[in-house]
Amino acid sequence: MTLSGDADHPVPAPMRLVRIGLHSQGEPLALMRTDCHVCRSEGLHARARVEIASAGRRVTARLLQVEAGLLNPHEIGLSEDAWARLGATEGAEATVRPAPVADSMSLVRRKLYGGRLDQPDFAAILDDVQAGLLSDVELAAFLSAGAALPLDDDEATALTRAMVAVGDRLSWGAPRVMDKHCVGGLPGNRTTPIVVAIVAACGLVIPKTSSRAITSPAGTADTMETLAPVDLDLPAIRRVVEAEGGCVVWGGAVRLSPADDAFVRIERELDIDAEGQLIASVLSKKVAAGSTHVVIDIPVGPTAKVRTPEAARSLAARLSLVGGRLGLNVACLLTDGSQPVGRGIGPAPEARDVLAVLQGGPNAPQDLALRAIALAAVLLETGGAAKPGSGAVLARAVLADGRAWAKFAAICEAQGGLREPPEAAQTIEVTAYAAGTVAAIDNRRLARLAKLAGAPANPAAGLTLAVSVGDAVTAGQPLFRLHAASAGEIAYAIDYWTGAPAITVGG
Repeated sequence: MTLSGDADHPVPAPMRLVRIGLHSQGEPLALMRTDCHVCRSEGLHARARVEIASAGRRVTARLLQVEAGLLNPHEIGLSEDAWARLGATEGAEATVRPAPVADSMSLVRRKLYGGRLDQPDFAAILDDVQAGLLSDVELAAFLSAGAALPLDDDEATALTRAMVAVGDRLSWGAPRVMDKHCVGGLPGNRTTPIVVAIVAACGLVIPKTSSRAITSPAGTADTMETLAPVDLDLPAIRRVVEAEGGCVVWGGAVRLSPADDAFVRIERELDIDAEGQLIASVLSKKVAAGSTHVVIDIPVGPTAKVRTPEAARSLAARLSLVGGRLGLNVACLLTDGSQPVGRGIGPAPEARDVLAVLQGGPNAPQDLALRAIALAAVLLETGGAAKPGSGAVLARAVLADGRAWAKFAAICEAQGGLREPPEAAQTIEVTAYAAGTVAAIDNRRLARLAKLAGAPANPAAGLTLAVSVGDAVTAGQPLFRLHAASAGEIAYAIDYWTGAPAITVGG
């Protein structure tokens, strides 16, 4: 290979980009032959980081090395994440260099050894996160430090501001912009489309940007996508909100707090969810979305994310404090997290619950309706659409007389058209082994079961509950119906259920 440039400043010989179709769950990966010049220079270093440049764009990726066969010596294979970040073109020329060292690692080490971080410190770390300069190991060190040595209120505020600064920000030109969030951990808790419909029908502005599933069988964006398009850019979102007062779209399309995506991916692998990072994650997206008034649902239960009322009250106080410092009016609602909400778990099953509530169907899950009414009531009162204490009455009326359904249908049409949720190709009914009473439902195991059935990747997959805690059941009575794309997925999920049943029936 030849090099261009002068003797003192040689330029690496160009490589050719190859798309290898490797899904790396958010981590950019680069594959190169062990006998290429880059791999020889790196000496088969297991965690080597390289910077790849092509057509004016750059990406930092972890280097993996392969033997002859998959690639030629002058080729570099990119994972899907690396390909997308680089905006790569098949066969395009690229140069590869050692990745620059992230200076912010000294700040991460300070936190690891018990030191505090301030606003400039978090800003430096987040800049490096956004630039892709921190490896997964380094990100894990930062997040673990924040879990073992919890962020205080000042640090949580500083981290939130730093997360907002590295993403896009929206502005709506309205004095009050309403928003809603749930801290998660409760399957089927798909109140957002109902709340948005009620609040928008009452004349308030509620441009809701939602997430896709992280560890759950369905995120709000996944469920909404079975009913209408959610992958809208900013001009399209503005058009929908100007026309209908609200929307339910995927926040990833407008890069709100993008560093949070990197954090969440690592937290999922480590199975940690530190309170300081949770606060920053939630509030940074609300500030970036241009919200002024937010209601936050905090489900509390033995298998929910928040286990005790004491922990929930502490979290609510901190969310309100940090939110206030960033100009947000935050109201937290502590709700029952002892069992799933509604009947469906998974994108399409949850969407059918949403439709049943909005359309006033005879079998609409009342727990989902009541929870949505309670959340909407807070927004109606803080937004000035209802007098204090009367928000629930107004929300219930708007839901009962069809105004909420009409508004939701109009929002869906504005986003690209209302559609029917898909049906699964395979279903199976799971029944009780013996008579008794449903003593408990394990939210985490039930969510895991729905994921093993294929949710949310297959939007039709998941399950539909037939019982609630306290119900009396007979032997052979249905507990739930499992939905999947194939018999193999059904069998795989049932095998898990057999070893770890999520519904306890006592005598």
